[in-house]
Amino acid sequence: MAIYADREGMDATTPHGRAMLQMAAVFAELERGMIRERVLAGLDRAKKDGKTLGRPKVSKDIEGKIRARLAVGDGMLRIAKELSVGVSTVQRIKGAAVA
Repeated sequence: MAIYADREGMDATTPHGRAMLQMAAVFAELERGMIRERVLAGLDRAKKDGKTLGRPKVSKDIEGKIRARLAVGDGMLRIAKELSVGVSTVQRIKGAAVA
């Protein structure tokens, strides 16, 4: 089985087509690497500038309320909605209690 890209005019059944596909793959890998380097450089610069990365933490008060609600068996979706936090926040706190 071979790849045939009609729009690009590349046919992997020929030596020329295979070479073109391999070169396209090399350039795609290069571009991905450059994007990764730029993202990591930006994150490092933000950290050096003292910026806090990620979502803001919930207060200890809210965290305590979540733990109390989990202890009585309330569902994660209900807790998240009623306390105006994300479900992932409730999951994280529940997971920390188990660990």
